[in-house]
Amino acid sequence: MSKASSLHARRKLKNAVMMTLSVMAAGVGLAWLGLILGALVWKGAAGLSLSVFTEMTPPPGEAGGLLNAIAGSIIMTFIAMIVGTPIGVLAGTYMAEYGRYSRLSMVVRFINDILLSAPSIVIGLFVYELMVRPMGHFSALAGAAALAMLVVPVVVRTTEDMLNLVPNTLREAGTAIGAPRWIVIRSVAYRAALSGIVTGILLAVARISGETAPLLFTALNNQFWSSSLNTPMASLPVTIFQFALSPYEEWQQLAWTGALLITLTVLGLSIFARSLTARREDR
Repeated sequence: MSKASSLHARRKLKNAVMMTLSVMAAGVGLAWLGLILGALVWKGAAGLSLSVFTEMTPPPGEAGGLLNAIAGSIIMTFIAMIVGTPIGVLAGTYMAEYGRYSRLSMVVRFINDILLSAPSIVIGLFVYELMVRPMGHFSALAGAAALAMLVVPVVVRTTEDMLNLVPNTLREAGTAIGAPRWIVIRSVAYRAALSGIVTGILLAVARISGETAPLLFTALNNQFWSSSLNTPMASLPVTIFQFALSPYEEWQQLAWTGALLITLTVLGLSIFARSLTARREDR
């Protein structure tokens, strides 16, 4: 056997070994994921009924639903997205279109990377010191503020990356016909990167949908219906956390059902976001 063929054989062997190990590692991960999802569906689906969406969280030992927790999560998530999305889009637009190589953009990127990797409980503690302690009480407004701080870095990163992928020739074409820069950004760059930006927004929604730690320090929880933003408000993640630790079977069943609802919501948002990304790549 020649030296070249021997080297080729060793490389094929190494490739086969590494491919086998990679497939085994992926299989182990998928197996555990399948077991977790299987247990979640098996136990969570058993408690699915109309009462889950129409009744309030029950007192200990009684049946009930998750209406106030679901509504509270929707309200705080909606406010967080209304506040965090414009800030993230505008910051990402500045870094991609106006100050791509400026010192300010470098500082913002560095801070944004820190926020992306920061534990959510740290954000909750920060908002607790910033809003809850001065106000003297927990509130849905503080919970929405904590969630908004988690939304901003995700939207900033996605917006900047998507705008950087837009070819400069499209911008130059708009500038060549005399359009101001802001019109070029709005009518050309945003339109070309729209699906990617929307994907980032959906991923931000998926991230904050299951956050528990920041809400424990800000919105706390509420056993009853509350529509006031200046009072503690129930949320699905915190309710799941409290019910799962309780000794009551009714509460534990509601915790499984709530976890299934959050998982299906996040899964649906992720699939929709992936479909938007795939549609953009096909164009």
